[in-house]
Amino acid sequence: MATRRPPTIDPIAADHWARVAPPRSPWLHEEVGRRMEERLEWIRREPRLWADWEPVRGGLAAHAAIARRYPRAVCHAVEPDPQRARLAARALGRPWWRRLGGAPLRLEPVPAGAAQMLWANMQLHMAADPQALIARWHEALAVDGFLMFSCLGPDTLAELRATYATVGWPPASHDFTDMHDWGDMLVGSGFAEPVMDMERITLTFETPERLLRELRELGANLHPARFAALRGRGWHRRLQDELARTLPGPDGRLALTFEIIYGHAFKAAPRVPVGPETAVALDDLRTLLRGDRAGRS
Repeated sequence: MATRRPPTIDPIAADHWARVAPPRSPWLHEEVGRRMEERLEWIRREPRLWADWEPVRGGLAAHAAIARRYPRAVCHAVEPDPQRARLAARALGRPWWRRLGGAPLRLEPVPAGAAQMLWANMQLHMAADPQALIARWHEALAVDGFLMFSCLGPDTLAELRATYATVGWPPASHDFTDMHDWGDMLVGSGFAEPVMDMERITLTFETPERLLRELRELGANLHPARFAALRGRGWHRRLQDELARTLPGPDGRLALTFEIIYGHAFKAAPRVPVGPETAVALDDLRTLLRGDRAGRS
C-alpha cells in the first residue's frame, strides 16, 4: 500500500503539536486506556516484552494497569520527546527495593522484532503520516506479536464542527479517519486479522471556558484551512457565546461527542513472492524457517 498522508492534516502543525503537547495524561486518554486495558482479558498470550508508545500522553495510569497485568514482562517506554521522557522516567521508575525480582522498565527504543505486544493509546489521529507510524509499530513487533491501539473517529466533535460551519468559520478540526480505513492500513502494513470496533463517549462541561480548556489539552486543530493567525478577545467572546447557545443539552451542560476507535491486530509472518527467481531478505528467511520448524514440531 502506497503511503498517503491525511489530506486534512498539516504536517507542520502536526510536528509542532508533537513538540508542545502538554506533558501529562489527559483524563479522556486515561479513560480510553482503562477501557482498552480491559480488552486484554480476551487475549490469552502473555507478552515477555511489551512496548508502550508515548505513555505520558497515552496515559500513565493505563501503563500502570498493564504493568500489573504482566508483572514479569519487560517494558520499553518509547518517548521521543526529551521533556516527556524525563517525566516518564520519574513517573514510571520504581525504587530499587521494588525493582528486585521484578521485570525492568527501559526508557529506550524497542529493538526491531522484539515486542510481543505494542500498546499505543490515542495517538494515530494526530499523526501527519499515520501509515509510517504503523510501519514503525510493525517493525518493533515480533512475528505473532499483537498491536493494541485507540484513536479518535470521524464523529468526534460533531457538535463543535457544526457550530463553526453555521457561523461560517474555517473548520474547527481536521478530519478523523474511519475505522474501516484503519483496518485497510493495518493489512497494507503487514498486519493480520485486524479487529476494529468503536464507541461514542459524550462529555459534558459546565462552561465554555472549561470546555475549551479541556480541548486544548486533548489536541489541536491540524486542518490546513484552519484560521492561521491569532484570534482576538472579541472572537473568543463570540466563540463562548456560540458554544453556550448551540451545545447545551437538556440538563443545561455543554455536550461534545467523542468517537473512540479501538484496534487490534497481529504481525503476520512475511510473505514470499513466488516467481522464477525469488529474493528473500535474510531476516525474513530466518523467520520463515523458524515458523516451519515450529509447525513440524
